[in-house]
Amino acid sequence: MYHKPTNYTFMNWKKLKKTLGPGILFASTAIGVSHLVQSTRAGANYGFALLLFIVAANVLKFPFFEFAARYASATGKSLIDGYKRLGKFAIWTYFIVTICSMFFVSAAVVLVTAGFMDNLFGLSGLWSTFKLFPVALVFLVTVGLLMSGRFTFLDHFIKVVGITLLISTLIVFVLTLLKGPAEHVPNFIPPNIFDDTSILFIIAVMGWMPTAMDLSTWTSLWIVEKIKSTSYHPTLKETLFDFNFGYWVSAFLSICFVTIGAYLIYGTGQSLPAGSVGFADGVIKLYTTTMGNWSYIIIGTAAFSIMFGTCIGLFDGYARTLQRTTTLLFAKREDKTIDSRKVYIWSLVILAVGSFAINAFFSGQFKILIDLATTISFLIAPLVAIANFRLVSSKYIDKAFLPGKLMKLISYLGIVFLTGFALFYVYVKFIK
Repeated sequence: MYHKPTNYTFMNWKKLKKTLGPGILFASTAIGVSHLVQSTRAGANYGFALLLFIVAANVLKFPFFEFAARYASATGKSLIDGYKRLGKFAIWTYFIVTICSMFFVSAAVVLVTAGFMDNLFGLSGLWSTFKLFPVALVFLVTVGLLMSGRFTFLDHFIKVVGITLLISTLIVFVLTLLKGPAEHVPNFIPPNIFDDTSILFIIAVMGWMPTAMDLSTWTSLWIVEKIKSTSYHPTLKETLFDFNFGYWVSAFLSICFVTIGAYLIYGTGQSLPAGSVGFADGVIKLYTTTMGNWSYIIIGTAAFSIMFGTCIGLFDGYARTLQRTTTLLFAKREDKTIDSRKVYIWSLVILAVGSFAINAFFSGQFKILIDLATTISFLIAPLVAIANFRLVSSKYIDKAFLPGKLMKLISYLGIVFLTGFALFYVYVKFIK
């Protein structure tokens, strides 16, 4: 399906409202573990020393996420359909990579969500003999909602919780800047960011900054679904406005979380707790330190809501990914051979069971699981980046949709950046 971009100076607001959603959904999915956990840890442990790496990851990964929106606008199809056009090797590689990574990624996100939920409602005390009760509850509620719900529910829910946390974070960010950094303990020695432990953490932070690269396909899937649900195919300008807004809001918020951690914890002798529930409490108290104790319930609710929204977006994205890849790989006639709805439901069930097993195996090792999941994402990022870049060439989309010279330049730099750090990680971890 081809939709030629218009040259209108101003976008029609009524049409733009039909477009808005996938970009906000992307932002809300991104503002989860990478921001609440990793960015806050980066600021708390290293001050602003890692800020350059976080900004670089956001900038140099941007083209490959934007290409997903661009490809969907140009063709009316998802990037996964595009991978099939690249050849069987490309789509099989993506399918295998998804299977290998999705359980770790989902387990990490659910564990963080369960921590914020348990901190807010105290659920672990209701069933002390089953320590993973909050985790199991998050899985059950998430899968249940997606099985019974529709894309429009996800679309509206994410907008509400995303705006709530956005406003809260901006308020705390501004108040924190006005208040200034906390006083450092005497003889404080800044950590060395070039030792092996710090380097591995930097790579883990960049792995989900602003989110995992292999999740770029989800933007295209959500755009395609939005087109179906509204019966309106937006112009390239409208599509990119929605995506760019969501992306750069999430990028800016990562800086906000680094600042909050750096100003309120770094050098004070304090640290964020290691467990998921304790960590959630520590993050929320960063807000209440600035806004006052009265805000605890508001911030706690907002933080849990955004993490829960991330969970819903994550499970929906993976299920849609498996649904589409399975159809493209195994269906001779996708409208007859495979029941897509059944594939979606079974994908949710398999994802939940496998991720819960990972949570059980890593029980009590919150930070290890988070760093493992984010590192896996970073190591596979170069493959996804190269595939996405190839799909926005004139061979696959109309010339009117091709990226400009600046985007191409950033793409080349991004591929070098991602590949270089992936190889460096392998060297530090397994060879050095």
